[in-house]
Amino acid sequence: MAHLLHIDSSPRDERSQSRRFTREFVESWKQSHPADTITYRDVGRNPVPHITESWIAAAYTPPAQRTLDLQDAIHISDQLVDELLAADIYVIGVPMYNYSIPSMLKAYIDQIVRIGRTFEFDPENAENPYKPLVLGKKMFIITARGASGYAIGERYGALNYQDPYLRTVFGFIGITDITFVPIENDESGGTGLAESIANARTQIAQLVGR
Repeated sequence: MAHLLHIDSSPRDERSQSRRFTREFVESWKQSHPADTITYRDVGRNPVPHITESWIAAAYTPPAQRTLDLQDAIHISDQLVDELLAADIYVIGVPMYNYSIPSMLKAYIDQIVRIGRTFEFDPENAENPYKPLVLGKKMFIITARGASGYAIGERYGALNYQDPYLRTVFGFIGITDITFVPIENDESGGTGLAESIANARTQIAQLVGR
């Protein structure tokens, strides 16, 4: 039995393609893996706070030495990290905003990339001072884009800061088994969007079936 963490980051509701397809993914997953458990977090419509100076102070202070103010500054981050670590599988919906990700998801990522919790730092190790701590996990990322052509070598590939950033930042904490499912042509619609949706559904069925 596995535990799945489902995260949406779009501020849209029914108009959101990323929400629509994370929901379809999770519903299909539940049918194929009925014993698995699921936690849902919506950072798009219920944003987590940005980090503050007090948050940074708390993160770099040993837990036993934190004042009440420092404990308060980091308690949401502790909850989010606990939730992240409890999951085996992640399904995240991410629309492309200005060639990257929504600020709501960036705020979430800043809360869970934590020294001593999701990565370690050893200054004595000159070659590789960073050690990831979130290991043995699997991540599925549903991306939604207004146009097409964002793959490597395609016309907008050099403008795609969405996939590379997500692969880099989650890889930094140890999540390297990441599969992207793109939904494209949301702005133009028509056959381009229909084909992208059909391809995404086929890919999701194959991924869940495995």
